[in-house]
Amino acid sequence: MRKQIVLCAILLCGVVIGASAQQLTRFAVVDLPKIYTAFFKDSQAVRDFEERSAKVQADIDKMNAEIQALQKNRLDAVAAGDQQKVLNLDNEIYKKTEFLKEYYRIKTAELEDQRKKLTQSSSFLQQVYDEIRIVAESDGYSMVLNLKESSGILWYSPTVDITEKVINNLLTKAGR
Repeated sequence: MRKQIVLCAILLCGVVIGASAQQLTRFAVVDLPKIYTAFFKDSQAVRDFEERSAKVQADIDKMNAEIQALQKNRLDAVAAGDQQKVLNLDNEIYKKTEFLKEYYRIKTAELEDQRKKLTQSSSFLQQVYDEIRIVAESDGYSMVLNLKESSGILWYSPTVDITEKVINNLLTKAGR
């Protein structure tokens, strides 16, 4: 009798250990920039960012138009055989093109930095992280990865992307 109780206890422990070892870890992914775009597009900070982006793009378009006008003038000078004017225009086109490249590089970096600061503000992140936690726990995920900042994700099934669910929950809670 005593052997049977000990044997049953050992079997019971084996079943418990085996059942817990079989528990699978479930992963989910989320696209934070997409959440930012969908949820905070109406905020003043985002409107300021979009205005600044539009101004930079307008400046770039203006510089491109100036370069194109100079290139047209250069073609006219080539057709007229005015080598001195062609050289002057070549020099001016080169300077403006180099300035445009540098302007674009600097402004793009500034805008990217501003975009990152917007998406990393503490109130935004706290609200998003809370909602991600709620969705993940309710759907049985034990880990959520940021899809855009994890270079380790080579493939994922769209069924584990909880981005839309998080956005819908945030919008519902905000009354939109």
